[in-house]
Amino acid sequence: MLKNPDFRQALLKSINIDGRPTSDYDLNKDVQLPENRKLRQAAVLIGLQRINSEYHVVLTKRSSAMKHHPGQIAFPGGKRDDGDKTLTHTALREAFEEIALPQDNVDVIGVLPPHETVTGFQVTPVLGLIHRIYDPIAEIGEVDEIFSVPLAYVTDIQNFRIEAREWRGQMRHYYCVPYGPYYIWGATARILRALADRL
Repeated sequence: MLKNPDFRQALLKSINIDGRPTSDYDLNKDVQLPENRKLRQAAVLIGLQRINSEYHVVLTKRSSAMKHHPGQIAFPGGKRDDGDKTLTHTALREAFEEIALPQDNVDVIGVLPPHETVTGFQVTPVLGLIHRIYDPIAEIGEVDEIFSVPLAYVTDIQNFRIEAREWRGQMRHYYCVPYGPYYIWGATARILRALADRL
């Protein structure tokens, strides 16, 4: 059982810091978004698991067959279903479906401000501590790989870079935080950067 009240308290304090929503457009100030745009609700789980003496963030590599963000590194999560009472429930349900993480194995700390993606989603990041070691199982067709990265690495601002690539005929700048063979970029990197700014 994971018991570290000081660490939990530090996370809770960081969650309660006022902060603005983030988006995939944060580094592209020339983009003008329509005020009446309709965003689909989604949520992801920033699941922190203690491995040996340090905390790690659980991430997935999405299937190359996925319609949205194929092959990219992502948090477990997805769009809100009609039966989801809250976005926290969405994140926990999706984590169970995608990586077999039992909902009662997560101590939810709170949520970060929402993140808007270029694909029209408003994603709410849910921060939680994973109590017990469990056997992750990747959802066939959606997840190719489940892995983790040290929290200390992905919350060190010096490990982040700003890169650019062409998207829909324009150069788009974005955050990335590469780790070993994993190229973490886009919404996942931006959400981690927001967490890093708080911690």
